[in-house]
Amino acid sequence: MPRMTRKDSSREKYRVSKDTRWLLASRTARSIGQGVMVVAFPLYLHALKVPAWMIGSVMGTGIVFAVAVTLLVGPMSDRLGRKRFLVGYECLLTLAAVAALFSTTLPVLFLAAVVGGFGRGQNGGAGPFVPVEYAWLAGLIPEKHRGKVFSLNTALGSFGMAVGAILAALPAFLHRWFAGTEAYRPLFLIVILGSFVSVLCLMKAKDSPRATQPLKPTEEEKLEEDALRRHENGLLARLVGINALNGIAIGLIGPLIVYWFAARFGVGPAHVAPVIATGFLLSSFSSIFAGKITERLGVVRGVVLMRAIGLVTLVLLPLSPSFHVAAALQIIRSALNRGTVGARQALNVSLVRSHRHGLAVSLSSVAMQVPRAAGPVFAGIMFTNGAWGLPFFIAAGLQCAYLVLYERMFSRHEATRAKSA
Repeated sequence: MPRMTRKDSSREKYRVSKDTRWLLASRTARSIGQGVMVVAFPLYLHALKVPAWMIGSVMGTGIVFAVAVTLLVGPMSDRLGRKRFLVGYECLLTLAAVAALFSTTLPVLFLAAVVGGFGRGQNGGAGPFVPVEYAWLAGLIPEKHRGKVFSLNTALGSFGMAVGAILAALPAFLHRWFAGTEAYRPLFLIVILGSFVSVLCLMKAKDSPRATQPLKPTEEEKLEEDALRRHENGLLARLVGINALNGIAIGLIGPLIVYWFAARFGVGPAHVAPVIATGFLLSSFSSIFAGKITERLGVVRGVVLMRAIGLVTLVLLPLSPSFHVAAALQIIRSALNRGTVGARQALNVSLVRSHRHGLAVSLSSVAMQVPRAAGPVFAGIMFTNGAWGLPFFIAAGLQCAYLVLYERMFSRHEATRAKSA
C-alpha cells in the first residue's frame, strides 16, 4: 500500500459540521432580503423625492444605531451564548419590514431603515449582531480552516445578495398593479420571508460551546494571562485604528452608490439592479477564490492583492464616460472588495483566544461603523452640490493607506501563527 505523503495529507478535505451548515444556510436566506433592500430602498426614497443629504443622514443614523447594539451584544454573547442574540435580531428585522410594508410615512420608513439596516448591504451578515455570528462560527471551526469556511460564508451571502438585487428590479414590472411608489412596497415581503427562513435555520443549529477560564488562577497563570492579554489588546488596537480608515472610505461610497447611479446617469431599478446583482454574484466566486489564495499566500497578502486591484477600479469609477463603463468598474470593484470579507474576519478572530472572539469582532465592526456613519452624510452633501467624483477620490486615498498599514501591522502576526500551528 502506498504511503501517504505530507503533501497528500495536506489535501485532505475538511468536512463542515451540520451546525456550521445551518449557520451558512441562515446567512444565505437573510442575504436575499438584504440584496433587495440595498438596491430598492435608496431608489424608493429617491422616488419619494427625499434629497440625497437626507438619505445619507438616515443611513448614517442606522450605522450609529448598529454601533450601539454591537458594543452590547458582542461581548455579552461571549458569556451568554450566540443563538438567542441572532434570533432576536431576526425578530427586530421582521418588525422593521412589517412597519415599512404597511406605512408610507417618512418617519416610519426612516425608523424601519435604522433598525433593519435597509439600504446598507451587510452581505448577508446579521447587521449589528454580526460579531455574534462570526464568533459562533469561529467556535465551530478549527483555526486553520477558518479562512476557507469564512470565505464560503461570504460567498453564500454574496450569492443571496445577487438574487435579492435582481428581485429589486420588480417595481419596474409591478406598475400595472401598483401605482407609482407603491410598486416598491411588496419587496418588504421578501425581507420578512427571508428572516423567517433564517430563524428556522438558526433554531436547528446548536450553540457553540462557551469558552471558560480558570476560576482561581495561580500567580504564575495570572502573570501569563496579563502578558497575553496585553499582547492581544495591542493587536486589537492596531485593528481598530486601520479599520477606522476603511470605515470612512466605505461610508463615502457604499451606502449611496445606488443613488449615485440613479442621479448621475438617470437610470432606475431595471438598470441598476442587474449591476448590483452581478457584482454580488461575482463576489460569491471571488470569496471562494480568496479562500484558496489565502491558503497559498496567507490572509494578509491575499487581501492586499485583491483589494489593491479593486482600488484601481475605485479611482476610475467616477471618471467613467457612460453608465455601461461605470457599471463594469463597479462590478469588478464590488467583487474584489467583498470577496475578502471572510478572510479578513478569519484574521480578526485569530488575534485573540476563543473566549474573546465576540469582543474582537465587535471592536473590528465598531471601528469601521463609527466613521462609516459620517460617510454617507458627507457624500450626500457632495452629491447635492454636484461633486460627483470627490467622495470616490477621498475614499481611494483612505483605502490605499489602509492596505499599506494592514500589511505592515499583521503580516508578522500571521507568520508567527503559521509557525506555531
